[in-house]
Amino acid sequence: MMDDRRLARLRWRCRRGMLENDLVLGRFLDARGASITEDDMALLDRLLDMTDTDLWDLIAGRAEPDDATLAPMVKALRTS
Repeated sequence: MMDDRRLARLRWRCRRGMLENDLVLGRFLDARGASITEDDMALLDRLLDMTDTDLWDLIAGRAEPDDATLAPMVKALRTS
């Protein structure tokens, strides 16, 4: 479980330049943020290093992650 300060930092990092990404990431954190694990946070951090368009292509299902270890987080974002 993540403390409030770390969750606030993660929420800030999830603010993107593309509204679609903002909405999906915000819903995901609203639903699962308080119970996110360290492993999930590491996967989300890797996704947040992507450009907005590449991230949106993954979330929208127009692309699949090159790294299969990211697939569970992409799936979680798609269903949030």
